[in-house]
Amino acid sequence: MNRRQLLLASAGLSALRAVPGVAAAAVPKETGGFPMPQPETQLPPRLPQQDPARMLLDLGWRFQEGDIPAPAPASHNDTYLSAMAGNAIGAAAVLYDDSDWAAVRLPHDWAAAQPYVHSANVSQGYRSRGIGWYRRTLLLDPADRGKTIELQFDGIATNATIWVNGSVVAHSWSGYASIHADITPFATYGDEPNVIAIRVDASAWEGWWYEGAGLYRHAWLVRRAPVAIVSDGVHCDPRRDAAGRWHVPVVATLGNIERAAAAVTIEAALLDPDGREVTHASVAVSVPVLDQVDAALTLDVGDPKLWSVETPTLYTVRVRVLREGTVVDLRQIPIGFRTIRFDAAQGFFLNDRAMKIKGVCIHQDHAGVGTAMPDALLYWRLQRLKAMGCNAVRMSSNAPTAELLDYCDRIGMLVMNENRHFNSSPDHKAQLEWLVRRDRNHPSIIIWTLWNEEPLKSTPQGVEMTRRMVATLKRLDSARPVTVAMNGAFNDPVNTSTEVDVTGFNYYQDQYDVYHRLVPTKPIISTEDTSAYQTRGAFESDPKAHVATSYDREAAGWGAPHGPSWKMIADRPFVAGGFVWTGFDYHGEPTPYDWPTTSSVFGILDLCGFPKTAFGLRSAQWIDDAPVVSLAPHWTWPGREGQSIDVVVMSNAEQVTLSLNGRDLGTQPVDRFLGNSWTVPYAPGRIQGVARRAGRIVARAAHETAGPPVALRLTPARSVMAGDGEDVQPITVDAIDAHGRHVPTTNLPVDFTVQGAAIIGLGNGDPNCHEPEQSAAHAGARSLFNGLAQLIIRADVGRGRVLVEARADGLKPARLSIDRLAIAPPPQAAVTVSAQRIAQWRRSMRFAERPSPDLAPADGDNNSWAFVRAGTPSPPEAAGGWQLYRASVEPWRAVAAGGGTLRFASVAGRAELWIDGQRVADKGPGTAALTGRMPAGAGRRRIVLLVQAERDTASGLLGPVTLAAD
Repeated sequence: MNRRQLLLASAGLSALRAVPGVAAAAVPKETGGFPMPQPETQLPPRLPQQDPARMLLDLGWRFQEGDIPAPAPASHNDTYLSAMAGNAIGAAAVLYDDSDWAAVRLPHDWAAAQPYVHSANVSQGYRSRGIGWYRRTLLLDPADRGKTIELQFDGIATNATIWVNGSVVAHSWSGYASIHADITPFATYGDEPNVIAIRVDASAWEGWWYEGAGLYRHAWLVRRAPVAIVSDGVHCDPRRDAAGRWHVPVVATLGNIERAAAAVTIEAALLDPDGREVTHASVAVSVPVLDQVDAALTLDVGDPKLWSVETPTLYTVRVRVLREGTVVDLRQIPIGFRTIRFDAAQGFFLNDRAMKIKGVCIHQDHAGVGTAMPDALLYWRLQRLKAMGCNAVRMSSNAPTAELLDYCDRIGMLVMNENRHFNSSPDHKAQLEWLVRRDRNHPSIIIWTLWNEEPLKSTPQGVEMTRRMVATLKRLDSARPVTVAMNGAFNDPVNTSTEVDVTGFNYYQDQYDVYHRLVPTKPIISTEDTSAYQTRGAFESDPKAHVATSYDREAAGWGAPHGPSWKMIADRPFVAGGFVWTGFDYHGEPTPYDWPTTSSVFGILDLCGFPKTAFGLRSAQWIDDAPVVSLAPHWTWPGREGQSIDVVVMSNAEQVTLSLNGRDLGTQPVDRFLGNSWTVPYAPGRIQGVARRAGRIVARAAHETAGPPVALRLTPARSVMAGDGEDVQPITVDAIDAHGRHVPTTNLPVDFTVQGAAIIGLGNGDPNCHEPEQSAAHAGARSLFNGLAQLIIRADVGRGRVLVEARADGLKPARLSIDRLAIAPPPQAAVTVSAQRIAQWRRSMRFAERPSPDLAPADGDNNSWAFVRAGTPSPPEAAGGWQLYRASVEPWRAVAAGGGTLRFASVAGRAELWIDGQRVADKGPGTAALTGRMPAGAGRRRIVLLVQAERDTASGLLGPVTLAAD
């Protein structure tokens, strides 16, 4: 089997079954029209750890939907304190009670669990978004002191403010740009926790599609050596010189948080796909204090294996930072050796070979999980596209998640990478710079897009903005061309196409020839085309029911059906290729219908990744290296006996023959663009399409009439899962008849239960369905839509089995067992149980005699008593003496209701503990813990600690102070 046949086999599509030979015995067993892949037997590739200093911060979060306005300060003193560093108030405060918030894990899209509401925004899919809060407690090892500590959030929808220990550390004004927050100055270590609070404002939106809400991509904790490579600080994209030899220019950007300049050596090595070193080089640099420096060197490679769509060969650039001979930092960056070229006359060239870009536009959401797509689901979706001959994806109007690009590198998928905002101001320039720095090493990325369908495209302002953005991008990556996705104005006297390397056409396909004649030296690519309508499994349009036929007949007024649209590109060598709108249906932007429709029907596949007729047609258009054939519609039409049904056979062969129940219905020369059509009077039985080349049968596809459904069936994407707590997979449920044939007309509710895993999403691909897409972790329900539904599960941790059961009234239930392998979880920051910590104290001056516990500073006196944090000792004095510590606390709800224990982890000196004027505990000389009980009671509570210091010995609060329920 060649690579294409393997892909088709993994796709499991009877419609695309490649069948070598002519004998009927060589034909694989028909699957009864079931349209989904047969289960794979291997796990998805595990992405390598490029930066060992990073670990996931996905677990241990608490979430509260809705805004929590900060209370107005009650006094001048409260106002004074609220304006100071570390003294955030409300839900951002270190001491805020989040004990009854929901426990969540990332990625998390809270909008995906919302009901559909007619009054909500139509473009966002009729789901309310609003504002939400996240909090997490994080402990750092004392050994981390002196390191650079950074928080990274890969995506927060939409605007966000992040506090650490009561201080703002970052703002974000885009849901698509990562946030890197250096928290080194704010961090605490040992027993004193770091409290992260994030306010997410998803009432703002950046797009006209469903964008989700919340921390919908991964979060990371970074702990680097004080002298190290900064985040996204390695650029190592290969180059080929005029003599044909390859080299890798490596630039590593280093930072230094120490108090003196540091001398280090940067060592770079190229490792081949088997991990063997090919070549290496090194350079010495001095890194200035609290500044950055670039270390540059070059790896001479010679003649490596090339990366391509068919053979995506990856090498690794290993960059190490050595200090006095010791490795203190490491990066391992996958790279690929390939050349790209856009030619104005002949289109796109990869490795000096002309090829058409056969691409799709994609959004970042899926049925059931919204925008919070786990890594394994990203990989599965790319597999679905690759199986139909797709070789490229466009990240529609926004930066993708990093893991998607990693998978594109590994499976050989070209990428048009897109910036979100058309704006050259400093804030938006920083977003563009982040995108390029993060992604410029990926061999899959062949072109950048600065913006999509902007109204200023034919204005002087638009030209100047584009010119500046191109310059910003080119300073960071001179190897890839830049385009913009223009919807018209290509030939206006003033337009932005003059500022980019490749002119991007959104639709306007009738203008290809006009533009090429007027500007024959400028390459052209279709950045967006088609916009055809199809409701999966429906073969008759019903506008009142918001249903579009799956025959390739309907399209938006600005677009065209799949056949004519691709022909406009395929017939023109000077058009590099195109990107179909879209690969998958997506929530939001419901078109051509609105309420109750909640998603688009543009996709070649639906929201669940179930194929539409367009999947077979695009496969016939795009697959060249293996024979394919498919036919539509299904052949289960009870009550329509004798009525004419249009049958379409789609193939890349030379001839196709259609037969019904063994009766030959004719042979036609293949039309790869439109498919081949017959009008057939319906009779139950078996309808078959046979594809031939040079008179020889090369592929067959068939549908059989199904009887009434009698049972359910569960088909996983894989027969195995990783027991790492991260692995997910989609499982398809369908109904079958007494002969095991898929029944494509079944629409009935199904209930699911799962053991050894959790259900994280449900869907069926129906754009008009308002059933919940999320439910209880181990149970859920979803109706079949035109024969199919999907549940997405996440495996538990450890070796074992995942058991799934599906039930529907009147049908035999389906049971599925999946092997769960003992795979080590990826490194995760430890989850810390949050407790109420009393960190802020007022400390008196010293007294020779024991003071009264009632002693307190006057209201508004911010100077005579010190502000100290628990864990800050009072310095030793020869006379010893007494000091008084005061704190005011409002106990968390559980303590207020039932009382709790106040615990001082470490107190130095003789001590008395008073709560609300009552002495509750004592402690003798020396250093030890101290505990006392706080009675139940709401409102502000007064805590006083009297400490008598020993002579010449530090005293006071040496450790954290906590309050917990009994």
